[in-house]
Amino acid sequence: MPDDARPLRLDQILSRYGYCSRSEARQWLRSGRVTVDGTPIRDPSHRAAPARVRIDGEGVEHPGGILALYHKPAGLVCSHDPGEGPSIYDRLPARWLQRNPPVHSVGRLDKDATGLLLLTDSGELIHRWTSPRHHVAKVYEVTVDRDLNPDWIPRFAAGTLILDGEDVPCLPARLEILGPREARLELTEGRYHQVKRMFASQGAHVIRLHRTRFGTHELGDLPSGDWRVLPPSSIDGSTITAPE
Repeated sequence: MPDDARPLRLDQILSRYGYCSRSEARQWLRSGRVTVDGTPIRDPSHRAAPARVRIDGEGVEHPGGILALYHKPAGLVCSHDPGEGPSIYDRLPARWLQRNPPVHSVGRLDKDATGLLLLTDSGELIHRWTSPRHHVAKVYEVTVDRDLNPDWIPRFAAGTLILDGEDVPCLPARLEILGPREARLELTEGRYHQVKRMFASQGAHVIRLHRTRFGTHELGDLPSGDWRVLPPSSIDGSTITAPE
């Protein structure tokens, strides 16, 4: 049963969707801020499907869960730790972070990297898209500080490239040279700083890294710093694919 159709206690709805804590819910209910089918309900234990509930006259925000595309700008980290500097979470609606569970990014991009991040409050999707056994395809546009060598194409594709400090070779990756120092790289794994380390193994330093695709989701023309919430059907029906 979809989350927006499953009956929940009203205090649980207020807490689950980030409006207030369960202890604060009593005051919200006493104040008449919560209605079910148009009728104010003051009992926190009253159960209703979130789709039937209105809070301050508005429907529950994203009752079926959140899945959003986010165009990460450079200079932001994908961390909740304020000690790491400005974060993508500083730019998101506060209620998204107060949901239970809160919205998280699916994987990370380096501070200087840009491009597509997926944001969701679904632990199942996060696990599905970050588990190494699923081999989710991710596509990056890369600019390096030296001319690209066509020999790197079969080298990256062979599945024999071993990164510095590791013993297990990288899975085959698809490299496409777009210009003297510009390339597109498709990976199906997500090791630490993997793109930068792969090019470093060939003596090239990555000076620009931009992700355009994650699984079946494309960044498209989404402006930098903006996000787009996908319909609930995307959460239930999202698929993951590996390159051919």
